[in-house]
This record gives sequence, structure tokens and C-alpha cells, in this order.
Amino acid sequence: MTQEGRGAGGAVDDVLAALADPTRRRLLDLLAAQGEATATTLAGRLPVSRQAVVKHLAVLDAAGLVAGSRVGREVRYAVRPAALDATARWMAALAADWDRRLAGIKRTAEAAERDSRPDEP
Repeated sequence: MTQEGRGAGGAVDDVLAALADPTRRRLLDLLAAQGEATATTLAGRLPVSRQAVVKHLAVLDAAGLVAGSRVGREVRYAVRPAALDATARWMAALAADWDRRLAGIKRTAEAAERDSRPDEP
């Protein structure tokens, strides 16, 4: 599944949903460290079956986080960083927005505090 034709919000939702599972996060870590690997190789490094790994890889693929390429009879998976980068940018923008809001609240509170102090002679 590709992210073409979908809004950025849907892509971010898919990435966050995929990353919510610790097994999928571990799969991404393994693939990032190895460059690429088959489901069989990955299953050998995790306490889950190959079939479970394949299902997890399908979720990661649907979210745009990994891609599989056929090499002979094997499918080798590799990390696709674009979706993760887009999600990180969205999160950074969200954090910056909250920082601006909190700074505004702080300024308002400090101004109210200054205004409520009695004038000194």
C-alpha cells in the first residue's frame, strides 16, 4: 500500500498505529541495524513465529515504514524512512505549537501577576 492520495494526517495515523506495537518497533530496529532481512531471519531474532513476523511486516509496509523486494524465492525487507521522517516533522510542529501556546499562557500569567502587585511608593 502506498501513501499516495492520502492526507498527511492519515499517513501519520498509520505510522503511529504501527509503532504502537513493541514487536513492530523491534522489527524496525533490527532492519535498521541489518539494512535488510527476510521474515525468516527476523523471526530467528524474536520470540514470535515467522507467520507473526510476516503479519507485523505487512502492517509496517501498509504504514510505509518498510518495503519488501523479491530476490529469488525470498522477500527481503528494508526500512523506508520517509514515513517516519514525515511523522517526526509532524510531531516537531505539534511540539512547537504547544511551546508557543505555553509561552503565551506564561506571558499572560506574568502580566496578571505584575498588574495585581500594589504600586510601590
